[in-house]
Amino acid sequence: MNQYQLQIAAQFRPEVLERVLRMTRHRGFRVDEMEMSTLDNGQSLMINMMVTSDRPITQLSRQLEKLMDVTLVQVQELELPLKKTA
Repeated sequence: MNQYQLQIAAQFRPEVLERVLRMTRHRGFRVDEMEMSTLDNGQSLMINMMVTSDRPITQLSRQLEKLMDVTLVQVQELELPLKKTA
């Protein structure tokens, strides 16, 4: 499994968070952590998410970029710690 950190900037709309979460689930990613804050007197959102999946992150990031009101998607791949199996 690969773990990724996403930073998503969007215009504030009540349905934006729902759209982001629905797209994440439909593309086969699991949300491990999420933080959302408003900027610019409530006009913009910054969403930070940590997601995990075996699928390529481009499947998710390209679709998120196409969502209405999303203005920026940045991706950072994180390395998962190895588990001992001996």
